[in-house]
This record gives sequence, C-alpha cells and structure tokens, in this order.
Amino acid sequence: MVTRVAVIDRDICIEKRCGYVCAKVCPPNRMGEECIVIEKDGVYPVISEPLCIGCGLCVKKCPVQCISIINVAQELENPIYQYGINTFRIYGLPLPVEGAVALVGKNGIGKSCTIRLLTRQIHPNFAIFDRELSQDEIMKRLSLEQKRYFNRTKEGLKVSVKIQQIEKIRGAFKGTVLELLLSILVTKEKVEQTAKTYRLKNILNRKIDQLSGGELQKVSIAAAAMKEADIYYFDEITNYLDIEERLKIAVLMKELSERKMVMMAEHDLTFLDYVSNYVYVLYGNENVYGVVSGIKNVRVGINEYISGYLKDENVRFREYEIEFSKHSEGEVKTPVKVKYSPMKRAFSEFVFTSEGGELRKGEILGLVGKNALGKSAFVKMLAGLEKTDYGEQLGLKVSYKPQYITADDSLISELFQSKKLNGQFEECKRRLDIGKFMDKKLNELSGGELQRVALTLALSQDADVYLFDEPSAFLDIEQRFEFAGLLRKVISESDKSAFVVDHDIVFIDAIANRLIVFDGESSVKGHASKPLNKKDGMNSFLKVTGITMRRDKDSNRPRINKPDSQLDSEQRATGEYFYYDG
Repeated sequence: MVTRVAVIDRDICIEKRCGYVCAKVCPPNRMGEECIVIEKDGVYPVISEPLCIGCGLCVKKCPVQCISIINVAQELENPIYQYGINTFRIYGLPLPVEGAVALVGKNGIGKSCTIRLLTRQIHPNFAIFDRELSQDEIMKRLSLEQKRYFNRTKEGLKVSVKIQQIEKIRGAFKGTVLELLLSILVTKEKVEQTAKTYRLKNILNRKIDQLSGGELQKVSIAAAAMKEADIYYFDEITNYLDIEERLKIAVLMKELSERKMVMMAEHDLTFLDYVSNYVYVLYGNENVYGVVSGIKNVRVGINEYISGYLKDENVRFREYEIEFSKHSEGEVKTPVKVKYSPMKRAFSEFVFTSEGGELRKGEILGLVGKNALGKSAFVKMLAGLEKTDYGEQLGLKVSYKPQYITADDSLISELFQSKKLNGQFEECKRRLDIGKFMDKKLNELSGGELQRVALTLALSQDADVYLFDEPSAFLDIEQRFEFAGLLRKVISESDKSAFVVDHDIVFIDAIANRLIVFDGESSVKGHASKPLNKKDGMNSFLKVTGITMRRDKDSNRPRINKPDSQLDSEQRATGEYFYYDG
C-alpha cells in the first residue's frame, strides 16, 4: 500500500490562466467522482487524496506547474502536522536528548516546522482541519515519547529559540544591541559576559537595523544562548558567518550542549559534525512532505544522509549518493587566460591591497578568509564595479552574482526573458530546480529560492569570467553540491574561468583549483594573496583559523578534528592542517 500526497502551490495557482484544467482532465472526475473540486469561494481547486489514482494528468496539464502528486513507497500514518488541505505535511517528530542533536535535510522538508511544534508555536493537528483539537485529543494521538516531552513543556520546561529568519528582528526591535540583550531580563553582568564571549562589545551601542548580516546572526545566537532554559533550539546558525566565526560559535554550542539539551537545524556539515552527538535525518519531497527518521549517532546519521539510504528504516530517499573525492580539486595545467595586477583601494576606515596573479582557462579560484577583509570589494574591483586607487580590472566580459540579492515584484519568468541568456540556461534551470516557481515574483521567494534564481541568471549569461560572492548561502546541502557540480561542468568544459567567495570549506574544496587567501584585521585592513595551490592555501588559511581537518574514512567528507585530539596534535606538529594522510 502506498501513501498518496497531493499538494497545490496556491501562490501561483491562478484560475484565469487555465480555467481549472486540472478538474477537466482528471479521470475520476470524468467518471462522475469528485476527485478535484473547486472550493466554495471559487478560488482554488481541492484534490481528494483518497480518490486520486495517481495518473499525473493534472500535474502534466497544469500550465503553471503548481500541482505535485507524490506516491510515497512506504506506508505512512497521519502526519503529526499539516498546514492545510493539499499543503505540506510532516510525519514524525524529532525529540531532544542530552547533548546536541542535529536536524539534517534539504530545504522545505520540515526542519523549521518541527522546531515550531516542539516549542509550541504551533500544535499538532494530525491533518484534521474542520476543528481545533483539544489538548486531551492531541495527547491521545501522540506516541509515548512525544507525550512525555509535551507533558514536560506543560509542567514548566523552559525553551529558548534562535529563529531562522533573523531579518525579522530588525522589524520587531528598534533599539540597540545592548537594549535587546537587556530586554531578556538578565543581569547587566550577564549581558557583559555574553558580549565578551560572543565578541559583541564593539557593537553594543549600535542600532539593530545598522548591523550587518553576520553581526545580527551573532546577536541572535547570543540572545538565545544567554536565556535561562532547559532546551535550546537554533534554526540555521552559520549564514553570514565566516569560517573563524563558525568555529568559535561551534565551540560555544558544544560547551552549551554539555550543560543543556541543544537541537540545531543547519546545512554546514562540518559545523554539525563538530557540535552534534546525534542526528535526525529528514527526507521527503521539497514543499510537499517530510518524514523524520529515528535518532542516529552523528557520524552514522550524516553518512547515511550523504548516501541517500537509511539503514535502520530500510528507506532509499535519494537515487544518488553525494560523492566526495578522496583528493581535493587540484590545479589545472591550462594556458593562462588573463593576468591581473596588484590592486589597492583606501576606503574611509578600511584599506585593501592585493597581490597580482593569473587566471587559467577552465579554472576556479576560491577566495577564503574572515569577514570584513575585502573579499567582496576585491570581486567588485575585478568586475569593474568598484574603483581602484591603483591596479587594473580584468578587462574581460564578466558575469557577477553579488553577496546580497535584492528582490522586487518582478515575475521571475519576465526577468529571464529580459536577459540575453545562453544555451546553459535550460540545464541551470533544471539542475537548480527553479522551473516550479517561474510564475512567482522575486519578493515571494525564500532566501534559498532567490539564491538559486540569482545563480541561474549569472551562470546563463555569456562571459569570460564568472564572479560568485557567497553562492552557498541559504542553499541546503544537496543544492550546494548540485551547484558545485554544475559550476565545475560549465567551467571545465569551456575556456571560461571563475572566482568564488564562500565560507563553506566543504563547498570550496569541491570546486576550487587554487585559493586566494585573505588576511589582515577585520574592518581595518585586508590583503589578498596571489593564487596558491590548494594544499598551501588551505594550510595557510586553517592555521590562521586554528583548526585541522581530515577526511571521513567511509564517505571521504571533510571533518574538523576535535581540539587537542591525537590527530589534531599530529597534524599541527607536521604543519599539515588540511587532510592529513598520516
């Protein structure tokens, strides 16, 4: 027996575009059944999942691709929560345990939904929409472990939450960082200690709406961590943070988990692997349904997620395995495409300099370093978008994806139609899976969806050099590797080249042939090295950040060594901070 799931994206379901063609072509409807009917208000169709035969005609005929019909191979009972008729639903619920628990899964699969359930922002409804369930009814339908958890929350179990969409803080709070932290009703001494621990002392008197993305992220993490609670929930921690900041936050999260229960939803595998003791894998179909696996040891859980197969559940949820090479992406021995000169730019409070270098045909240069050292400024100078005091731009045709993407009310389909795109557009559209929201407006997209549109647009334009500033931000693990493979294919099969700024070491390792390492003093002065081979570049970079890395013996994925472990000490002693083979 299969479980059939029908979902309609009501943001793009428009009767004027099709006259409800789904209801007209539905075979059960044509046989007199009411499988697809129109709501009483006449705005949206409703699909009866029990009557649906799974033929897929409505999916194929829908002109705006707003219908998903999924036949789930495994039999699933009622979801613990469903947003409404023909909408996303989640099966199962992860539960916190002693230590740190990670939620691993792609975007739109229910990680944030489960955190909202666990923190009682929403309540289980078991796909019952005609009435609101009483607490007694909810408790009767929960499993024994779930009952224990929710009983504890009713009895005074305290929780603290770091939300995913930190931009909401700007709209909700107009004061300074200090005023925000004091509003948590803790002592001034605790605020001062938290500011010191999370390196916020220099921005305490700054208004919330004046903070950068990274500063706001650190403030939101610190605010959640300083509350007195029994369980701490963190929904996406690493966005906007550089690798050094990620490591420092990881250490703090690890320390917190040794005293309290911690649950995190995050896409940076090295971060999760370092902090977590256990993992729940969430799988299913993006924005359609999600299923929560059983709890797993962190190494086993991440490796099973990478493989696409859950051993205990005997479920294959992905047709392919996310593959990590045994060796880093190496140098290419191709002719030099262009040489660029040393550059300098003095801003009002920041001075940037860079060494000259050369870019080879079919090469990707990775740009790594802490925040506020001039990586974005360097890329803008190369693109000709930022002036230099001395030094010349590339002098080639460039395509540029900026760090921050603005979104207006333009239709995505019209955006692409207004640009001169090359033959790579259809492959980019398919591999980054943007076809299903072509009829949406840019300002209706999530951060991950907007990022995929921007990447598609940048990679589908004719250029000699492609410049990407933080392309992995807001992308889930699978999307990061899909884009990595797509970028490598486009660049390696042509005479094109690329510069890529990113803070995800696993992502950079997967795409970069050589590295440009940035050092200096954040917000004061920054310097970019000449292109270095991967080994020297990574060793130089990781030595500054203070971490050593190895490869997992089963999956080959990069992992951060625990500080002062035997392997960490051996690698430091030999100066091999990056993937020691000893």
